[in-house]
Amino acid sequence: MIRTVIFDMDGVIVDTEPVHRYAFYRHFEELGIHVSDEEYATFTGCSTKNVYQQLKDKHGLAPDVDTLMLSKREFFNRAFDEKADLDLLDGVRTLIEDLHQHGIQLILASSASKATIDRVMRRFALGPYFTHLISGEDFPRSKPDPAIFEHAASLSVAPKQECLVIEDSANGVAAAKAAGVYCIGYNSEHSKLQDLSLADQVINHFAELNAEKIAAIDSVAAAK
Repeated sequence: MIRTVIFDMDGVIVDTEPVHRYAFYRHFEELGIHVSDEEYATFTGCSTKNVYQQLKDKHGLAPDVDTLMLSKREFFNRAFDEKADLDLLDGVRTLIEDLHQHGIQLILASSASKATIDRVMRRFALGPYFTHLISGEDFPRSKPDPAIFEHAASLSVAPKQECLVIEDSANGVAAAKAAGVYCIGYNSEHSKLQDLSLADQVINHFAELNAEKIAAIDSVAAAK
């Protein structure tokens, strides 16, 4: 039985990926570096801190990682505030409300910065549904490292065997499985080039899920 659902944010709850992509590429242009679509796809699920550490090492960038992050965040914040059509992904609010109404604990575990998580929570009034908001910036390594999901499971009201992760990225699914947590892969049209084959099951729309179906999942049996 599942008693806690751990949500990723970008590509699962809200499609901020176009805003992130815009901010990253504006900053890459300012820095004078080239990042291919294939390389950019590997960043999905990674924290901004880890992305810039990789780029700093690869390109020998002079600014420190914190400075690079702040510059990118300025591009992101302006674009986020100006994007009037930014909305939650179809069906996810209904699922969140249904899970909450049925007493299933909700935890957010996102590679996004605390500032971005707070921005999304405020804009869409989602804060009251989640008992904990966990940012990848608090961990030295990004997904697929399992640390963020191990920490999320430690905050659950239930044992890890009664937790479930919803993820849209290859890195995120790998992290969830490495943490020993049952994982549903969300095949998001907004998250390109992602291999979800390690997930315990894959959905294409949140209408495929509800509190009753999730609570009934036998994650222990699935792990055998």
